[in-house]
Amino acid sequence: MPHDTLIDILEANRDADRSIHYLEGEHDERVVPFGSLYDRARGILWHLQQVGARSGDKMIVFLSHNQQFIEGFWAALSGGIAPVPLAVGISDEHRHKLLRIATLLGDPLLYTDRKNLERIGAFAASVGETAVYERLKRRAILADELTDLSRPGDTVRPAPGDLAFIQFSSGSTSDPKGVVLTHGNVVANLRGATKAAGFNNQDVGLSWMPLTHDMGLIGKHIFMFSNQIENYLMPTELFIRRPLLWPKFASDKRATILSSPNFGYRHFLKVLGDRSLEGIDLSATRLIFNGAEPISVELCDEFMDRMAPYGLKRSAMFPVYGLAEATLAVTFPPPGSAYAARHFDRHRLSIGAPAGIVAAGAQDALSLMSVGRPIPGTEVRIADEAHAALPDGSVGHLLIRGGNVTHGYYQAPEINARTITADGWLDTGDLGVVVEGELYVTGRAKEIIFVNGQNYFPHDLEAIAQHAAGLELGKVAAAGCRPTGAESDELTLFILHRGSAAEFLPIAAEVTRLVNEHAGLEVAHVVPVRRIPKTTSGKIQRVALENAFVAGEFAAEMAELAQLRAAPHAHRNADVGVETRIQAICDAALPGKQVAVDDNLFEIGASSLTLIQIHEEIDKEYPGVIDLTELFDFPTVAELARHIDAKLGTAHA
Repeated sequence: MPHDTLIDILEANRDADRSIHYLEGEHDERVVPFGSLYDRARGILWHLQQVGARSGDKMIVFLSHNQQFIEGFWAALSGGIAPVPLAVGISDEHRHKLLRIATLLGDPLLYTDRKNLERIGAFAASVGETAVYERLKRRAILADELTDLSRPGDTVRPAPGDLAFIQFSSGSTSDPKGVVLTHGNVVANLRGATKAAGFNNQDVGLSWMPLTHDMGLIGKHIFMFSNQIENYLMPTELFIRRPLLWPKFASDKRATILSSPNFGYRHFLKVLGDRSLEGIDLSATRLIFNGAEPISVELCDEFMDRMAPYGLKRSAMFPVYGLAEATLAVTFPPPGSAYAARHFDRHRLSIGAPAGIVAAGAQDALSLMSVGRPIPGTEVRIADEAHAALPDGSVGHLLIRGGNVTHGYYQAPEINARTITADGWLDTGDLGVVVEGELYVTGRAKEIIFVNGQNYFPHDLEAIAQHAAGLELGKVAAAGCRPTGAESDELTLFILHRGSAAEFLPIAAEVTRLVNEHAGLEVAHVVPVRRIPKTTSGKIQRVALENAFVAGEFAAEMAELAQLRAAPHAHRNADVGVETRIQAICDAALPGKQVAVDDNLFEIGASSLTLIQIHEEIDKEYPGVIDLTELFDFPTVAELARHIDAKLGTAHA
């Protein structure tokens, strides 16, 4: 691949006979040829330059519309302006993050639409950040109000070492970290990933991943576009609302490359249930990228088993490891190989010690998925606390180095000094082990749980606990909490629960038993929580739960549970109406919104992910009564409650 910058690639693709297809619905497809993307990006650049944008500026891209996002992204790159993608989301947390990043960037441009600009303004006024908003508004360009793109802007030609874009972490809003990526970083990762995955212009891509996530933006857009791959993009919210369209589109378009993290497979399977798919042929699919969060071997097996009747080859499952600091890709398995796991003794995974490999099904077995070997141009090192290399088979800190690896975080010299060694090794924050050349990621260094002098990984214990009736991954979080006066960490499980304390007692007992039986560990606390905090990419924020527990935020709930255990028959559930239950579920899913019974959930900003959360809780209260799609037909608490009441009455009759 001869190109050195993203602008080289954009210009080289002007005459390619390939297009980006925006799938807005089952029968709603908008086709934009690569040449039109080039023209439209330069037309948008003209407008950016008219409001004073210059090479070296930063531009926040705050849009959920895929076509507007991609064209604005390339417009900024074409003018030497660094795009800064941020997820729109639905909560005040997302808007607060935008204001903090805007302050950090200094005087950025903002590429958004009218509705989001007004929401930012209203939020800024409510939190006393009007000055920040006014600076943003002064340099705001509204994508939905640009009609004339006939005049091209002046392209700025970057060098490989110039800043391309900044990818901010999806976690904390109080101290967001911006990964600085150069054109050279992106092109280096593109070359390595292309060689390792065998991307070619006969491939066909399909993705529902958000473009604000590195897998969506880099893996499923930049990699596809750069390799002149015909690419289909469906909105994330369309996948969330109608996940069965995913295999239908894959079948209709003969897609060869798909992708999803764990939660996508889980959501798809839940909606699929026991039904069958009509007219689906997935035999063309050769790779389904699986990454972005710890990979569940069990979930991979379930998904591939369910899809086998539709021609999906088992070798298509492609477990990978990557992160924004590496631009994206770090390790891939050989394409066409069967995915494989190894089984480790969960009690023998201390940093610096040899990992204990055991047989499948052993009492203390922890199954970890192989995520392959480093792609060309990328190095991986398993290291001790001093960043010195450890021998293969030892658990340690996972370090990376290569042309694709960032040189640091934006305006964060202290973090850079801690994270990046003098000889260029970057500490990912992950822990792992290499066995026979293949990488197995064991967990996050900051989230490791120390019990009885041993290291345990939260996602392992969560996978055990989720076998309790009514639980699944994403509804339980394991953490090591050290209350005031305690001498060591205490294993604490946080369980998503919005029912009564009495209803919670048997759940707590079951997860305690499961973890004790399968991991040989004593669970000190099982805590009911109304919300599991997650990043915008779906990763559990365990540290937030730890801090809340230690600060005593769940003291009342724990006291009530203790009382119930002492007098198990003293309390009975109050019988409340359907509307009251639905409103409580919506209030918990939309903190700070104060949902009224006649509020339209869409008008107050409920995202598709939030609607899934609401539906899951309703399904827990009233199993099998409504489908997710019925929330769109009955979008207020009052309407939904009447609808459920009617269906319950019909069922009883």
